[in-house]
Amino acid sequence: MNLSVLLAERASLGQPVRVGLIGAGKFGTMFLAQARHTPGIHVAAVADDEPERGSTALALAHWAPTKAVARSLGDALNTGGTWVTTEALALTEKAGLDVVIEATGSPAQGIRHALAAMDSGMHVIMVNLAADALAGPLLAARAREKDVVYSLAYGDQPALICELVDWARTCGFEVAAAGKGAKWLPGQQATTPETVWQHWGMTPERARAAGLSARVFTSLVDGTRSALELAAVCNATGLLPPADGLQAPPCGAHDLPRIFKPTWDGGRMEAMGQVEVVSSLERDGRAVANDLRWGVYVTYRTPAHYSSLCFDEYGLLTDDSGAYAARWRANHLLGMELGVSVASAALLHTPTGSPRDFSADVVAVAKHDLPAGTELDGAGGFTVWGKLMAAQHAVTQKYLPIGLAHGTVLARAVNAGQILSWADIAPSGHSDIVDMRREMERMARF
Repeated sequence: MNLSVLLAERASLGQPVRVGLIGAGKFGTMFLAQARHTPGIHVAAVADDEPERGSTALALAHWAPTKAVARSLGDALNTGGTWVTTEALALTEKAGLDVVIEATGSPAQGIRHALAAMDSGMHVIMVNLAADALAGPLLAARAREKDVVYSLAYGDQPALICELVDWARTCGFEVAAAGKGAKWLPGQQATTPETVWQHWGMTPERARAAGLSARVFTSLVDGTRSALELAAVCNATGLLPPADGLQAPPCGAHDLPRIFKPTWDGGRMEAMGQVEVVSSLERDGRAVANDLRWGVYVTYRTPAHYSSLCFDEYGLLTDDSGAYAARWRANHLLGMELGVSVASAALLHTPTGSPRDFSADVVAVAKHDLPAGTELDGAGGFTVWGKLMAAQHAVTQKYLPIGLAHGTVLARAVNAGQILSWADIAPSGHSDIVDMRREMERMARF
């Protein structure tokens, strides 16, 4: 791709890509740790609504203290330093930054930050998948109108899956399935921040000592995070969600082409071109051999007989027919790889995955019986989990997106396992976000 060469040229000219980071959590800190070693990238501002978090992230990333003393964004741009603030929108009030990374956990704030950045002519890297699931296709359309890039974050699994799908299609292969690994078993959907660590294999004390977020890990265990990630993949690639949500069959890398192909060809998928999670646990809890817990994959086939012969000649792992093969990455590096998205957006004007259509959605499902008057606490909380489904079905049935299930109050009782609808909730305070969501639903080509 020559991105490192292009970044080096920018560095030699004294014109680095100027970046603002909104959200200084784990992902953001991982990016900072590598950005300081990447010539051609200047992180000019770090914003987080918790006053100490920005400075703490820079310290954890071993940022030179003299680099983190800028008094304003303008000062940072002039001196090469880094400005730390609690005011995220201050990064977008004036021109200056080339790229804004949105790495908060709030869907509403993520959407607002992205819009403000695009209005100021800045590219947006959307780490916040809850925001992308809620309004990503509309945000991508707005970005195209303004001639800026709206991109998924390289290093996170959705962008890496999109890369594998693009590789397969560019080679002329037909994608059978694509997705990610996860440590998952049926029945974990009711997991809450109080019970999450027993599923993760650690004590609450150890988790607190490591600075791990119970909400983040709850969304990983209850399936919400996987649903958000694969919704992003569907909307970016045109792949389809399974009809009844993610099933996460156990599978090792060696069995990918045998399992992740259509049922009519001997596999487990309902049709060609679907997304699915690969579980690293057998249904009885045993570890899967050669698992993909941290990885991503694509399975594909060739209609060309000569190519299938070449699959065998060059040692590809295939199914018994020799027509289906697989490609995978065993791990992903999260924020440590994010510089690829930054450079691609700023230097090539190209996203590392971006929504094309609104084809998949993530809806809120009750974790247990919820009485009227319950305040929903969104992804990773005590009240709801997120289920992946076709956007057309979700919109037609008027189901509530998981991104609007935080701080919203139930107008009537719902039962455990019930998918929430718009009619179940009282009007919320996020009217601008609701309006955007409604606009995206209207523009969808169902």
